[in-house]
Amino acid sequence: MISLAWLLLLLPLAGMLINLVLGRVIGRRATAVVASGTVGGAFLLALSMAPAVFGSHDHHGATIHLWNWIDMGSLHVPMALLVDPLSLTMVLVVTGVGFLIHVYAIGYMEGDERFNRFFLYLNLFILAMLLLVLGDSFLTLFIGWEGVGLASFLLIGFWFDREDDLYGSFADCGKKAFIVNRIGDVGMILAMALIWSIVGSLEFNEVFHALEAGITIPATAVCLLLLLAVAGKSAQFPLYVWLPDAMAGPTPVSALIHAATMVTAGIYLMARTHAFWELSATASTTAAWVGVGTAFVAGTMALVQHDLKKVLAYSTVSQLGYMVLGAATGAFALAIFHLVTHAFFKALLFLSAGSVQHATHELDMRKLGGLQQKMPGTARCFLIGVLALAGIPIFSGFFSKDAILLSAFGKSPLLYAVGLITALITSVYAFRAWWLTFNGTPRDQEIHSHVHESGALMMVPLWILAGLAFVGGGLNLPVALTLERALEGVLGHHTPPPLQLEISLLAVSAVVAVTGWWLIRSTYHHAGWIDSVKATMKPLTKTARNRWYLDTLYDDGLVPTLHAASQWFTNVVDRILIDGIVNGSAQLAMNISRQARRVNNGQVPTYALSLFVGATVLVVVFWLAV
Repeated sequence: MISLAWLLLLLPLAGMLINLVLGRVIGRRATAVVASGTVGGAFLLALSMAPAVFGSHDHHGATIHLWNWIDMGSLHVPMALLVDPLSLTMVLVVTGVGFLIHVYAIGYMEGDERFNRFFLYLNLFILAMLLLVLGDSFLTLFIGWEGVGLASFLLIGFWFDREDDLYGSFADCGKKAFIVNRIGDVGMILAMALIWSIVGSLEFNEVFHALEAGITIPATAVCLLLLLAVAGKSAQFPLYVWLPDAMAGPTPVSALIHAATMVTAGIYLMARTHAFWELSATASTTAAWVGVGTAFVAGTMALVQHDLKKVLAYSTVSQLGYMVLGAATGAFALAIFHLVTHAFFKALLFLSAGSVQHATHELDMRKLGGLQQKMPGTARCFLIGVLALAGIPIFSGFFSKDAILLSAFGKSPLLYAVGLITALITSVYAFRAWWLTFNGTPRDQEIHSHVHESGALMMVPLWILAGLAFVGGGLNLPVALTLERALEGVLGHHTPPPLQLEISLLAVSAVVAVTGWWLIRSTYHHAGWIDSVKATMKPLTKTARNRWYLDTLYDDGLVPTLHAASQWFTNVVDRILIDGIVNGSAQLAMNISRQARRVNNGQVPTYALSLFVGATVLVVVFWLAV
């Protein structure tokens, strides 16, 4: 069955090609069925591989060779797939959650004039993401890495002809995501070049065998370059600025790309290259502080947002910071565990937000409220997602996020403290979003009067995701085979803290999560002491509303500076220096040829004089030589 892994790529490719060629012929519903069915088929195929892959004792996994891709000099790169517990876990998340989002999108995008194109782009994205996680070399991974970048650009800017006050031009939002990610790609390219120059290969197994053999490699440099790539794709400081604006895309895109799949590619990259991170304490410490710092900063920005999807966008940035923190502290399997649970509850939250938008055509929480009476199913699903995100015990986020905090405590109590404060912020903004959207009384009666629950095509995926968000923490409960234990062969063993300390820290995390709910309840029940807290936090609130001024720094500082520098290079270096040399050389050659042309005038006296001068020069040269 594992040998059929190439079908995982073929199925979404087939769906994409069928809809590209026959989409207008077979109709909208058939297009959606083909697109969804191929992704669902890929999920079932991956599920059938699970017993053999997770039960295997070969931590190197199975390599399925497809063809020789690059054979040039000393560079040999086959097109091959690596199927091991890590890649199959990612495949199950990508295809499983991706299938649910495809089904949801059938109802959500109904009536859109570019319906067929949307599902074509979704299949392209799934194909690229599967290539990314299944590739057996850095170069194959990079092709998928760039593929998801292209697909995300197409999907974020899907409504390229729209603009509003919140996002500006939707097309510009897509371009922003694409350009910022190119900055991170520079790190990826340089890291690959450095690895190949030393190891002589880009295949994962050969590179890691070389590391085991003791080859000397600048692990810190490689990891810091990879961290730049992670910062771009997984929206870490200072390159996270693209993700909030990417909410301009349709809500299924937000759920697929910015919750479950694309933004987790950087976390997968860190896990796949864990052997390098284990060799560099400097790079690991740097990544840990980048992760926890990003989690804190993004959490504060989520606190002050009024748009529901913007809250979830900054929440995604924050949760990705937790995943980076987990990987950087050596808990690679726990980072993947949080990646999986986050895919469940954040996709649930985004799709629930889409259900709200579909019913109200509004996401400004200041205009909502009281929706649980008319949208009870969506309200319950959103609440389950909030409970998981906040880390309330029993729900999936409690098990995965707090496991990362335990790992951070073992690395540095200060890292743990910042992560714990961020957990409180997470609980506050999560319950705030629930309260403002679904609780209380309606703030806009005209909107409320037209509210209706979404149809079955949208609600069924919500309830499935809600169930996964509720029980997903069970994937790592101490049973016969936990996710962490299944990934040990690939990612190594992580030593947990002593049981007594673990129970104590979990209790603290539970109290923090409940405290967030209590603070929001006090706020909206108008407890008097809340006003003094708000006054104290006013400077931080202003900073958070201005997005910590990083976008201002880019827009007013970095971008004009780079634009001025590019203008100088254009006007001075290019036009005066380079064009001057090129055009001057051409003019000199023309002048020389113009003078030489006078000698070739066809007159015998001129030629005789030329012979005489030439002979004289030869005589003089030989005479001097003697």
